[in-house]
Amino acid sequence: MYITLEADYAVRIVDCLAQHQMRMDAKSLSAATGVTLRFALKILRKLVAEGIVRSYKGTQGGYELARPAGEIALGEVIEIVEGPIVISRCVGDDTFQCSRVEKCACRFNKTYTEIAQLVREHLYAVNFEQ
Repeated sequence: MYITLEADYAVRIVDCLAQHQMRMDAKSLSAATGVTLRFALKILRKLVAEGIVRSYKGTQGGYELARPAGEIALGEVIEIVEGPIVISRCVGDDTFQCSRVEKCACRFNKTYTEIAQLVREHLYAVNFEQ
């Protein structure tokens, strides 16, 4: 299990905005985080759509956090890009069709669910103000 590059970049972008505490244009964010401009814009669209980042148009435009950094959890940013935090397809994916005849017969489903919940709790315990 690993965090994808897109999720890592989203965390970098939100952290950069939290550290600078001011509006930044996409080009500056790209340079400061090492994320290509094109990929940064794609991620910023997702963050804006979910209310993490606010965008402004025009010559004084740019991006800034839509909420205080202390109210934005690391897990929230990761789930915006990745979707729900799970460690197995059979946990949390309603479209997954288990090959087992008896779905409830899997001995590990409960363990996978518990581990995913622990990971989620830890990621949501960290915010961008810390």
